[in-house]
Amino acid sequence: MTTQKRVLAVIMGGGRGTRLSPLTMERCKPAVPLAGKYRLVDIPISNCINSDINRIFILTQFNTASLHRHIQSTYHFDPFGGGFVDILSAEQTETRTDWYQGTADAVRRNLVHFRASSHDLVLILSGDQLYRMDFREIIAQHLETGADVTISAIPFPVSKVEGLGLMRVQDDLSIQQFVEKPKDPAVIQSLTLSPQIETKLKTPSSEKHCLASMGIYVFNRSVLAEALDNTMTDFGKEVIPNLLGKKKLFAHIFEGYWEDIGTVRAFFEANLALAQPLPPFNFFEPSAPIYTQDRYLPASKLNKCVIDHVVIGDGSILTDSTLRHCVLGVRCYIGEGSVLEDAIVMGGDYYETEEQLRDNLAQGRPNMGVGRNCRIKHAIIDKNARIGDNVILSPEGKADGTYAGGAVVVRDGVLVVPKGATLLPGTKV
Repeated sequence: MTTQKRVLAVIMGGGRGTRLSPLTMERCKPAVPLAGKYRLVDIPISNCINSDINRIFILTQFNTASLHRHIQSTYHFDPFGGGFVDILSAEQTETRTDWYQGTADAVRRNLVHFRASSHDLVLILSGDQLYRMDFREIIAQHLETGADVTISAIPFPVSKVEGLGLMRVQDDLSIQQFVEKPKDPAVIQSLTLSPQIETKLKTPSSEKHCLASMGIYVFNRSVLAEALDNTMTDFGKEVIPNLLGKKKLFAHIFEGYWEDIGTVRAFFEANLALAQPLPPFNFFEPSAPIYTQDRYLPASKLNKCVIDHVVIGDGSILTDSTLRHCVLGVRCYIGEGSVLEDAIVMGGDYYETEEQLRDNLAQGRPNMGVGRNCRIKHAIIDKNARIGDNVILSPEGKADGTYAGGAVVVRDGVLVVPKGATLLPGTKV
């Protein structure tokens, strides 16, 4: 059987996404905009498509409307290939009326839906990570080793493994121990790689490495059903450790760029890194494109602007403004005399009509976008926000919390203007 016919991909949509709030106030984590024109969910879906996997389920339960719109308008497969991207939200049944209790519980409740598609293997992915991977490599290793479960793992220096699930492996990469987020230095030291594996790494260093789980699993179909025939709720904390000694578990070492975008700070830094001349993640890779919605927008228009290390989405209008180290989304408007530095502006879901612009003027409401003579630094401006003229925004010297009557949130040291928020002219935060 080909990869396409023997593998089902399951993308975990995550819980409430509280660590990414307020970006997840009105959308689930996979639907959060990324890199100007994409959404987080486009990353794992594109990796699947580029790996010849076209049957994809997304499991989610919170604020799914925008994700549904994006999936329905973006991913269309021909009727002869059998491909699909299907969203499975938590649902009430005759036996269960509660929410998913964790990653394993979410997969368990949807096994009944997976059965309708023929498959031998289930590839489980996270919906909030930035990376490019050819899944055919991990699947090939899984089949070659005769594994029951294969876990994709990335080598991390010992000094940077805090908060990660770590594993101890033999020289053949069979997993002997799995510890979820250990803190004891002695335990961490016991999980370091052997010299034989260290010498094979592409980027060896003087510091020892541990293998950290990426939350990417390949399960044999029957093993997955058996592993979930219980009340365990989480793969990393319960299911995987419970399988040790009972099933054949192997690690697959991945040494490319990988970023877990689980917090506002991680999201902010990963996005701004894309504005660098040689970003750590390359969206310009022709052999493995990242797919997203085709919006048929006009080219962006820049009038007398100063631009330095900036990513600009389609359909944007920038007038006599200065931007340094910024990422702008689709339909962005930046007014005259405004200066933005280390900023992410997600743009708008639509253009305002002439009638709407007149109504804004009559009601004293700013137009969508960034007004004139604004100063914005170290900030995220979410979609459809309205920033009036002469607004000053910066998180410098401010503790995490809400400001400007709730229209501004400082989180992880980053200033965020939530989706659809309005800041009147002259606001200073």
